[in-house]
Amino acid sequence: MYKGHRIRAGDQHLVYHFVLGWLLALFIGWMSVFYFQEFRQFDISKLSLSTIEIVWSIKDLVCLLGSLAFSGAMILLYIHFFLDHWRSLWHRQKLARMILENHWYEVKQTQSEGFFKDLNSSRTRETISYFPKIYYRMKDGLLSIRVQISLGKYQDQLLKLEKKLESGLYCELVEKELKDSYVEYTLLYDMIANRIGIDEVVAENGTLRLMKNQVWAYDSLPHMLIAGGTGGGKTYFLLTIIEALLKSDAELFILDPKNADLADLGTVMPHVYSQKEEISACVEDFYERMMARSKAMKEMSNYKTGENYAYLGLPPNFLIFDEYVAYMEMLTTKESAVILNKLKQIVMLGRQSGFFLILACQRPDAKYLGDGIRDQCATCF
Repeated sequence: MYKGHRIRAGDQHLVYHFVLGWLLALFIGWMSVFYFQEFRQFDISKLSLSTIEIVWSIKDLVCLLGSLAFSGAMILLYIHFFLDHWRSLWHRQKLARMILENHWYEVKQTQSEGFFKDLNSSRTRETISYFPKIYYRMKDGLLSIRVQISLGKYQDQLLKLEKKLESGLYCELVEKELKDSYVEYTLLYDMIANRIGIDEVVAENGTLRLMKNQVWAYDSLPHMLIAGGTGGGKTYFLLTIIEALLKSDAELFILDPKNADLADLGTVMPHVYSQKEEISACVEDFYERMMARSKAMKEMSNYKTGENYAYLGLPPNFLIFDEYVAYMEMLTTKESAVILNKLKQIVMLGRQSGFFLILACQRPDAKYLGDGIRDQCATCF
């Protein structure tokens, strides 16, 4: 399996070496084109140091400047048409410098002999004896960065790279997965270029497309947690999801305890609640529906162990809960415990029967997302 480009110490000047190398190659190429006839007539057997005479003409100056201009223009065209590769060079250079500047490598002292061996002029120099194995790959708008786990003294730092990678590479962490002998960071880059229109957000076959390169597969990664401050776009994101799900055969239950934008949907669709008692009753009803379907599925003639609701031709159900933490703060301790218990059952048991939870809040407070609720939300924004 292809891991990607290995990050090496020499990559600290990767962009410089790449540009310089291509400029030199292009410059020589263009000069060869301009002086093609002269090269054909050149007789190397008559070459002598005494006969070499450098004489500049207007043509030579034009050819020199033209070669430089064409070489620079081709580099700019490359950056324009192969922007992803150009960015990958910068990313690999940044990763190499991150390792070097944080001193996450080991060196050893080596002795090198001087030019004159009869003189005792040997000198000591440092060479890198250990450099972490880090692999970089860019594919379909996602960055995959694999870091080998070697149980060395830098392991703790390499297992907690998400903040550095997000800020340094200007990306969003999508997934961090610990595997056998390595940890893989998956990041989303170039979010603006990968945006899609609202009409392109489509729910089908157990998936919901959110971006060109990102899909929420709610059948396999159930439940979503959306967190963000006031004015961060949570409500518009929820409205987009609601519109896409309404175009499918999904049944929606929408809760808006602040009686704001989502509550207005009550004029055009059922199961929209904003009052405290109504919300509690809806959570209870959603839970009862889930349990009833789970029981009914096993009694169906085409029921098959290991298959989910979609195999039986049943529609998915979504409980969309805006300002969840704000609602929980309205409740008494006893009322809060009841709601938490129902939500915990939904996130634990809902995937098989097709009952999914979408929670939105300003901060994912552990006080109201305890008992495994936050951990069971496989998709977070």
